[in-house]
Amino acid sequence: MDSDFNIQLKVRDYECDMQGVVNNANYQHYLEHARHEFLHHIGLDFAKLTEEGTLLVVKRIELDYHLPLRSGDTFIVDCKTERISPLRFGFVQHIYRLPDRKLVLSGKVIGTAINRQGRPFLPPEIDKVF
Repeated sequence: MDSDFNIQLKVRDYECDMQGVVNNANYQHYLEHARHEFLHHIGLDFAKLTEEGTLLVVKRIELDYHLPLRSGDTFIVDCKTERISPLRFGFVQHIYRLPDRKLVLSGKVIGTAINRQGRPFLPPEIDKVF
């Protein structure tokens, strides 16, 4: 795993569907939680940015599912940043099941920041991360 950040989580029963595997939509929650924790880890507060008028928004998400998680599984979500364009940034993310570190999901989340008027911009504190 070559990442800027990772977090360990555990599947909760209510995240699973009738087939006994994590519902596909919950993987996006895992990825989002890891991104928010990453921002916190590097000193950026998502809520504070919002209060100050910097809205971080998702423009596109690409996900490839490789292996399902089941109730009680522990896993790692990683996060690596990349610059996409002058106004867009990306998070390359993976989910690995523990303890065998098998790849569960690979994804890319592309985002930008917008101001209160809905115009894209990247403030200096976001720009330096990417």
